[in-house]
Amino acid sequence: MAIRYWLGVVQQEYVLRSVAMGLAQVNFAARELLEDMNESDGLVYYSPKTQFEGDRLREFTAIGYVSDDAVVQVGVSGSEYRPWRRKVAYDADAEPASIRPLLKVLDLTRGDPNWGLKLRRGLLEISRHDFELIRAQMRRPSADDRRR
Repeated sequence: MAIRYWLGVVQQEYVLRSVAMGLAQVNFAARELLEDMNESDGLVYYSPKTQFEGDRLREFTAIGYVSDDAVVQVGVSGSEYRPWRRKVAYDADAEPASIRPLLKVLDLTRGDPNWGLKLRRGLLEISRHDFELIRAQMRRPSADDRRR
């Protein structure tokens, strides 16, 4: 099966929780979306805001690869909220990166002034091209890079 690439759209505070737990969670009704993902698929999170009612951020905030084929539903203590989740191995060396420098080169955004409307779905498939550009943008400069 071919590797696919996904973009999850979630506020930064939820991304940080997901990364800490090593999982992907996009919204409470996302079972079908998460089931479309397969082990080894790439996942990048884009955070339009810091929190639901927070400040505007517009950054890619985490990147990794789906690490198994199980979609599980969990209960949240003291709540009726039962989100669906997938395990993800996140790149611990990735740094948040603004979307702005990539707007003219990503397949997702290039030539589309209304690209933000696509993100309302919460989880969408993106091209390998876009995933690799985002991954490069999130890469920490090495000592060799800084000497140039």
